[in-house]
Amino acid sequence: MSKLVVASIGPASSVQDGGRPGSQRYGLTPSGAMDRLALAAANALVGNELFAAAIEIGPFGATFTARGGAVRVGLAGASRNAEIGGRAIAVNSSAALADGETLTLGFARGGSFSYLAIEHGIEGEPMFGSLAVNARAGLGSPYPRPLQDGDELTTQAASGAAERRIELPATNDAPIRIVFGPQDDEFSEESKKLFLDSEWKISATSDRMGYRLEGPVIKHLDGHNIVSDGTVNGSVQIPGNGQPIVLMPDRGTSGGYPKIATLISADFGRFAQISAGRPFRFKAVTMAEAQAEASKFQELLRSLPERLRGIEDFGLNVEALRDANVAGQAVSAVDAATWQVAVP
Repeated sequence: MSKLVVASIGPASSVQDGGRPGSQRYGLTPSGAMDRLALAAANALVGNELFAAAIEIGPFGATFTARGGAVRVGLAGASRNAEIGGRAIAVNSSAALADGETLTLGFARGGSFSYLAIEHGIEGEPMFGSLAVNARAGLGSPYPRPLQDGDELTTQAASGAAERRIELPATNDAPIRIVFGPQDDEFSEESKKLFLDSEWKISATSDRMGYRLEGPVIKHLDGHNIVSDGTVNGSVQIPGNGQPIVLMPDRGTSGGYPKIATLISADFGRFAQISAGRPFRFKAVTMAEAQAEASKFQELLRSLPERLRGIEDFGLNVEALRDANVAGQAVSAVDAATWQVAVP
């Protein structure tokens, strides 16, 4: 067996998989990856089941060291610098760490979460059918909490398969699409218009349970208390202060605040990747449009194995690339003559 040892890691990083579907009937939150597409892409790169357990890495950097044998990983999600022993590793590609080698990941750019899948998966004891961590509930395996320095993730030795990359649709900054309801009748037409017409930001106090939004106050027609009912990923609750909270995978299974809207499932991962403080807007769509987008998203997930491509090892010099002057002209990552390495 091989191990991937956590040498250092920031907060908001844990083992996540596809979650615990069907568990809400027992009052158990589903948990699972914030960005299911990125999780599936990382697993596809190393030949795992699409929603197998992987490491969900938050906005800060992390380093991992292979022990006891080679470890092969796939990296997808938010863009960030990545290297193994001075070799640059691209996001949306796979790479192998020899025994004793270290993978270094920088801060996330243009997103919040990256996913590091390990070939053959992560050894652990499923809890209610999943390894997904929910720290509040003390659920998850091999550690029922966020990852910490010194943690060890056990897996089988790397297969030696050829490394691959995956071609994914380009991300965009289009508005996050919602369907109004189920309690949009608790709000006036003016409040719903304000919700759609306003620019919103995600508060730094947000977490895997809920994203708190910063923006205008959304007023209720008749108070903020309702009989508690079920929630889903993307439920937009409006508490008494009028500041929306979008419920995320570690949410409660029911809630007693009116829900003005629900994010469509196809946009949930894109919403989860929005960095704190970056502005965005909402756009209302019909239920039929939401269902059509959900079908497209499922088709995208099914197509991931077909999007894999072989990659060549160009032996990139990471130190030289860091010093490259990329402003004002084309720079080729595989042509050192274009890097304009700084003169000592």
